[in-house]
Amino acid sequence: MILQFLLSFFLISLTLIDPVFASEAKVTDGHDMGIDMMHPAALLCVAIFVLSYIGVLLEEFTHLRKSKPVMLGAGLIWVTIGIIAPSYGVEHHALRAAIFHGLEEYGSLLLFLLAAMTYISAMQERNVFNMIRVKLIDMGLSLRQLFWATGVLAFFLSPIADNLTTALVLGAVIMAVGKNDPKFIAIACVNVVNAANAGGAFSPFGDITTLMVWQAEKVEFFEFFALFLPSVASFLLPALIMSFFVPKDQPKSVENEKIALKTGAVRIIFLGLSTIVMAVSFEQFLGLPPFVGMMMGMSLLMIFAWYVRHHSRKKDENFNILDNVASAEWDTLLFFFGVIFSVGGLGFLGYLEAMSMGLYDGLGASVTNIAMGFLSAIVDNIPIMFAVLTMDPQMDHFQWLLVTLTAGIGGSMLSIGSAAGVALMGVARGHYTFFSHLKWFPILLIGYAAGIAVHFFVNSHLMGVGLH
Repeated sequence: MILQFLLSFFLISLTLIDPVFASEAKVTDGHDMGIDMMHPAALLCVAIFVLSYIGVLLEEFTHLRKSKPVMLGAGLIWVTIGIIAPSYGVEHHALRAAIFHGLEEYGSLLLFLLAAMTYISAMQERNVFNMIRVKLIDMGLSLRQLFWATGVLAFFLSPIADNLTTALVLGAVIMAVGKNDPKFIAIACVNVVNAANAGGAFSPFGDITTLMVWQAEKVEFFEFFALFLPSVASFLLPALIMSFFVPKDQPKSVENEKIALKTGAVRIIFLGLSTIVMAVSFEQFLGLPPFVGMMMGMSLLMIFAWYVRHHSRKKDENFNILDNVASAEWDTLLFFFGVIFSVGGLGFLGYLEAMSMGLYDGLGASVTNIAMGFLSAIVDNIPIMFAVLTMDPQMDHFQWLLVTLTAGIGGSMLSIGSAAGVALMGVARGHYTFFSHLKWFPILLIGYAAGIAVHFFVNSHLMGVGLH
């Protein structure tokens, strides 16, 4: 029993890597049929998973895209399971049922994200985000004012555009204005990462993890807004402390850049917001999966692009939505495939059930969910949330909101803990680094604790739940 618990704890620090959601439907797994978790082949599956994720962590040095090692790992894990399963009496139909269960989950997430990424790509191509960047630069703000402007904008843009896109847009602003001040670039990037992750925590569209929780029907759409005040606290307190280290000096002159919105940009923003409304309404009122609304919205975008190309007063024959589909972050989408099927394989072997017993039943929901935030800083919040959803511990809404919050804001404590941080390390290479972010870890930890404290203070009272 002790060995099983230690193995469970070891796995949760590794298996919790990036996303997808688990439905409430239960699929009979190999562990139910007696597959031994200590069988050498089962342990080999754990080793394969660990090695594939090490390959993900080394992406910055090897330049091997993160999807490749996890896709290979997922295939090897299920091949290994397929080899040993017959010796334990597991029939082929049980394996197929488990795999198609994962495919159902992945397909729903893929279609939702594909539509969302296509809209984001279309807005980028129509210069929507470039216009935001230029407007901020033209405002002539001091460095401290720019610090606050980029942080506040990141906090409120992230719930709509997602934390990764937000960080990239505002990172470009910081680099343009602070190119002669490396210290400002570093601290402003830390602030943007923290703000984007905090803002993304209170919206199903702000992060992959919140989307996973919503689509798993653990938290309803409007219930996410209960995390608004905790998210504000986790952003505002570190930003306030860090702002005292930002000078009030005016940035050195920046060359004026002329950017104009391309044809249809404003109407695409409207279509994007309408698509979000459709996805939410379909789920809330019709009981349809959110991806149905997103795909309908994507079809409207494609029809509008056809109109712009052929019938608009200012025709733009270069506007082709299929180009935007092609420019979606396919590496990320395929990475999700690898993670979902890798974690699904480990779940089939019984490891996630053991983790759930050792952590949630042993330590309690509150302690475990707070610990998940620290794991997300080291690994990444998507795998963590996928593992939690796959384990499916018995928790009330307060605890599901808690783990959603901690997985989101926990990734801010280290630069490698979120997609926003990793992306900005590329944008501000040499200025914003792992160690320049680590310098502010104690301050960011205060924000993490503040967000959790506000959640316990406000939402436990509103929901009438016990602090267990």
